[in-house]
This record gives sequence, C-alpha cells and structure tokens, in this order.
Amino acid sequence: MAQSVTDDRPTTVAHPWWALVSLLIGLSMIIIDGSIVNVLLPDMVEDLGLTQTDAQWVNSIYSLLFAALLITVGLLADKYGRRLLFLSGIAVFLLGSLASGSAQDPSFLIAARAVQAIGAAMMLPSSIAVINVLFTGRQRAVAFGLWGAVFGGAAGLGPLLGGWLAEDFSWRWAFLVNIPVGIIAAIMVMRTVPENHGPPVKGFDPVGVLLSATGLGLIVYALIEGQDFGWWTAIADFDLGPIHFPTGGLSVVPVALAVGALLLGALVWWESRRAHTGEAALVDLSLFGIRRYGFGNVVALVVSLGEFGILFVLPLWMQSVHGTDPLTTGVILASLAIGTLASGGAARHVSALMGPTQVVRLGMGLEVAGIVLIGLTLSVTRSPWWLVIPLIIYGLGLGFASAQLTNVVLADVPALKSGQASAMTSTFRQVGSALGAAILGAVLFSGLGTILGDDLAQEAGLTDAQRTQLTDQVQSSAGQAIIGLEQIPGLEPVVDDAKQAYTDAARATAWVAAAFVLFGLLVSFGLPKDDPARESTHETPPA
Repeated sequence: MAQSVTDDRPTTVAHPWWALVSLLIGLSMIIIDGSIVNVLLPDMVEDLGLTQTDAQWVNSIYSLLFAALLITVGLLADKYGRRLLFLSGIAVFLLGSLASGSAQDPSFLIAARAVQAIGAAMMLPSSIAVINVLFTGRQRAVAFGLWGAVFGGAAGLGPLLGGWLAEDFSWRWAFLVNIPVGIIAAIMVMRTVPENHGPPVKGFDPVGVLLSATGLGLIVYALIEGQDFGWWTAIADFDLGPIHFPTGGLSVVPVALAVGALLLGALVWWESRRAHTGEAALVDLSLFGIRRYGFGNVVALVVSLGEFGILFVLPLWMQSVHGTDPLTTGVILASLAIGTLASGGAARHVSALMGPTQVVRLGMGLEVAGIVLIGLTLSVTRSPWWLVIPLIIYGLGLGFASAQLTNVVLADVPALKSGQASAMTSTFRQVGSALGAAILGAVLFSGLGTILGDDLAQEAGLTDAQRTQLTDQVQSSAGQAIIGLEQIPGLEPVVDDAKQAYTDAARATAWVAAAFVLFGLLVSFGLPKDDPARESTHETPPA
C-alpha cells in the first residue's frame, strides 16, 4: 500500500499504481503537445501563412507560459488540492486544444497555444507532487522511473503522432485528438487519485507572479525577435503605443533583455523580503539552501536548453532539405522514443548499481554523444534515415537523465514542501526549454541567413537585390521556400546553396545544443554524493 500525505495524517490508498497510470496519461498528453508541433510547422506555415517568427512563437509561447505559471499554480495546488488543480488543468488544456485545432490565422493559433500552456502548467506540478507523496520506499523510485520514461518517451512519440495525423488527416487533428484522451484521463483521475494538500498557504503574492512572468516573457521575446529587429542596432521599426525604436537606432532586443534580467533580479529581492517579514512568497528561496536541490535545478535548466531545442531544428531541416513528408519525419524522430523508453525502464535497476546521481550523469553523457553524432550525420546527400542511430543514443541518454533527475533534485526536500519544490524544478526545466528553442532557433535562422547570403554572393547572374530577396525568402519561411524554388527552372545552383546553408546552420545548432548539455554535465559534479543508506530505504526527509 502506498501512502498519501495530507495536512492531516497519511491515509491509505487502495490502488496507487492505477492512480499513477491516470496521472501519466494526462502527463503524456501535455508533453506530446510540447513536441508535436515541431513536425507540423511546415504544414502550419503553408496553411496559415506562418512567418519564421510565428513558427518560433507557436513553440515558445507554450514553454514560456508553462514555465512562468508553474510556481503559481504549484502553490494553488498545495492550497486548494492537487487533484483539483490537475482536473482543472485538463479542462483548460482541452479548451486550448479545441481552439488550436480550429485556428484560422497565426495570432489565434498562438493565443490558443497559450491557453494550452496554462492548462499544462496546472497539471505538471500537481502530478509530481502527488507522486512524491503517494509513493514511499522503493515504490517511489519505480514511480519516478516510470514518470521519467513517459516524460522522455512522449516527447519522442510526439513527432510520430504529428506526422501520421498530418499525413493521413490534418495537422489540426494533432490537437483535436487530445479531447478524448483528456476525458479518459479526467475520469480515471477522479476514480483513482485521492485529494491531497501541501502545508497551509496564507495570502498570495501577485507582485511575485507579475515579476516572474514579465521577466521571463521579456527575455524569451528578445531571443525570438532578435532576428527581426536586430540584436543591437535596429534593422526594423518597433512600435507599441508610445514605445518606438526606429531603424538605425538601438534595437528593442537588448532593452528587453536588460529589463527582463532586472525584473528577475527584483523577483529574488522581493521574495527574500517577503520571507523575512513572514508574508506569503511565490518562491521559497530557503529550498535553494539545500545543496542537492540548488545544484540539481541549475542542471535541469542548462540541460533543458539543449535537450529539446534540437527537436525544433530537425523536422524543419528534414522537410526543407530532403523533402520528407510529415509521417516519415515523425517516424525518424520517433526513434528517440526507442532509446528513451528502454533507458527509462532500466533506470531503476541501473540506479541500484550506480546511484541515481551517477545515472543522471550517464544520461547526460549519452545525450552529448547523441547530439554530436546528429551534427556529424546531417548532410545534403546522406539520407535523413541515418539520424535514427544518433537519435536512439540521444534517447537513451534522455531516458536515464529524465527518469532520475527529478528524484535526485527532490531527494532532500521535506515532503510537505514537495508541491512548491517540484513546481520550481519544473519551472527551471521549462524555462530551459523555452530559452533553448529561442536560442537554437536564433542560431539556426541567423546562421542560415548569413551562410546563404555569402554563398549567393558567389553566384554569377544574380543582382544584389535578387540575392537579398532569395535569402530573405528562405529565411523568413523557415526554409520551406526551398521546396518552391526547386520547381523553378534555372535556380538549381540557388537551391543547392540553400540546402547546404540550411545544413551548415542546423549543424551549428547541434554544436550549441551539445555544449549546453555538456555544461550541465559539468555542473552536476557539484551535486553531493548519493547516500547509500538513504538510497537503500528511499526514506522521504521529514517535514
């Protein structure tokens, strides 16, 4: 029997594993929708006329709001009930899914993805907190191992599902299919998951919510819009009410980055002040005094920068350079799930031999190797099917790292603070994912424009205006214009240059992604050594 911890006394749960299955069904839905759009973007670009920036925002708005709201809804879950927030999150997520599947223009799609993100933010920390208190002893390690396997496997299966739906039906069904899945998950949660709460929370911290959401929003906005407005000098006018940044002057991008950083600094000061005066705080900074928790969250942030950002690049590259259809693209990317599910399922056994922290390091090492091999495999002439082996290796690493990282980070956290602690850990991961997509997207498209511009300058018979037009066309369409250019007689050299430039830019993003994960691996050596006595009993630290 498992134990469910509440503010009162632990109560017995008759079927904890069915409760876990219920939570994982809902979890898989929100994780899949974090990666499913990668393979759908080319169809969205064609159907709705998405620009390069729109494509990045369809991805990033989900991760951004997801990250910005996790801590807030984690506190609400502790206060009002984790099951209640999970079920409410399902309802909001399904509303956003219905709106996404019905979108007729880019703005509406981005707004609908934002609604999805709100629902997902309500679900994730609630599920982790429930698992953290529902299971004890060795069962807890197994439960988190399954959670990690589903987390990584769902991210890998997302492109396959998206490719199949886009190929045989429509990209819209990638969102609409959530409706029956979400209803099933909600019914199962209501029947199997007991309600549980965290410690009493008095008051609310609206200033903290505003500072965190605005600060993160400005930073990600700057990274996404840097290509359009210029990284330092403005290359296009920016107008928002009384705010005006003219072409040739200082760009809005460094200003947004600076203000965002200042707001996050103000958030730390504000939360410290509220904790000192005994007021309700959005962030319990005392948790970062726990060495394993503090270092673990830095690892989660840095690794997430590189982990899923590469999945944004590969579908666009395959479909633009090799003309692969969505289903084929999804099948290739789904090889990631083979490795993830295999290592996620084996993580508990490997952890018993090596310790969970060493398993996390093993996973990150395999991730670095997989990403490097991906970069080396990218080629205009070589079939994208050669990516399967590197993706399996990458998936093996992702499964090992994801299966145990949450367990490692929360190992020394008091049980009654697990809701807020897990929410902050999820926030670090999602911030990393959002920034990773933005940074790697910027590297990809900036590199594509620069390399292609230089290559076209060597082509005889093209005027400067034509070179600029062709470069902008390929860059602004996220590479999809290459497919159309192939149909125009006489442009074969331009198409060859565009494909090679896209490949070179994609390879550069792989090196950046690998560097992020490698840095996370190095940071992980700051984690304290595993305690064999604790690992043998898997006792939860007292509240």
